[in-house]
Amino acid sequence: METPSEENQDQWQDKRGCFECCIKCLGGVPYASLVATILCFSGVALFCGCGHVALTGTVTILEAHFSKVTSDHAMLTEIIQLMQYVIYGIASFFFLYGIILLAEGFYTTSAVKELHSEFKTTICGRCISGMFVFLTYVLGVAWLGVFGFSAVPVFLFYNMWSTCAAMKFPMTNLTNIDSICVDVRQYGIIPWNATPGKACGSTLGDICNTSEFYLSYHLYIVACAGAGATVIALLIYMMATTYNFAVLKFKSREDCCTKF
Repeated sequence: METPSEENQDQWQDKRGCFECCIKCLGGVPYASLVATILCFSGVALFCGCGHVALTGTVTILEAHFSKVTSDHAMLTEIIQLMQYVIYGIASFFFLYGIILLAEGFYTTSAVKELHSEFKTTICGRCISGMFVFLTYVLGVAWLGVFGFSAVPVFLFYNMWSTCAAMKFPMTNLTNIDSICVDVRQYGIIPWNATPGKACGSTLGDICNTSEFYLSYHLYIVACAGAGATVIALLIYMMATTYNFAVLKFKSREDCCTKF
């Protein structure tokens, strides 16, 4: 029969073994990939969700104030609807791709840190890691373009908002407020024959005070921020996957050199 001191010693050893096991498991967590995954999911969710609603609000503003004839903005409406479907695809793709990269991060981190003594790198595994490195670089470059493209509507809405704000300053009394206009036709959003195509004076001020304009403007800002967060996440993925692939390749050479 064990004495109380022996029981306490066994419990202490069990706790120590559990603690060491937890430390060992935590050592195999790819923290860089985990942070990148959370940032990627958040950025893509903000970009897709806010972008979808902002595009709908943009169509509402154009139809109500800048293009009264349906045929004038029919092509733009179709493009916006297509972009909304693309947003659905982007959200689904990056949800799956983020999970795959996180799983690949666990795989390569375990290999790099040699948590399992029986682990052996294979040519297939290294090729898959290399493929993820290449694909992540391509997606990173593509998202830089998406980030730049998402800044365009922010710029357009900011110009419109700043024009409305300028009409409230005393300096605008020197000129006729009705002569201050915003013509969206010059941006190529709608054709030049669209009517009215522009808004001036108090009409422009009323547009800026509508809930559609206010909501769309801020949603475009959030969508642009989400695209920027996704770019940062992909950069972290690039660094993590490149480092792990390089170490895996080095380990494979080391294994070949040590074989007799």
